[in-house]
Amino acid sequence: MSRVIRLAFATTVIALVNTPYGWAEPLVTQGIGTSNCGRLAGDLRPGEGLSNPVNLMLFSWVQGYVSAANISLLEEQSRHVDMSALDETKIVNMVMTYCKANPNKKPAAAIDEFVRKTAKIKTKWEAGTINWGE
Repeated sequence: MSRVIRLAFATTVIALVNTPYGWAEPLVTQGIGTSNCGRLAGDLRPGEGLSNPVNLMLFSWVQGYVSAANISLLEEQSRHVDMSALDETKIVNMVMTYCKANPNKKPAAAIDEFVRKTAKIKTKWEAGTINWGE
């Protein structure tokens, strides 16, 4: 690798580490849903929407988590959570409120509580249609 390319690469890495969002990197490697609520609550910025990288990571993670919960609910009870109500504002505010009140817990607990308490939609579903065992 030429010296110019190495210098450009090093400069880019230093710039990224020193950006205002440099603190978000550990959440990417650890997983935002299993991070510490006390730490996460301070990083969420509801007013910034999905332009904030932590808000975006949380929103994406929740969408996947609730999708997986829906598969489980469908397989067990032919019911599911309506995900259309889960926009970024609701998710970020819900998790931030939960995490501020429960700093020693995990954000996943906030979503588990939401899935348990929210109304479910009954639908036709043939149990056993998803087979990930093979």
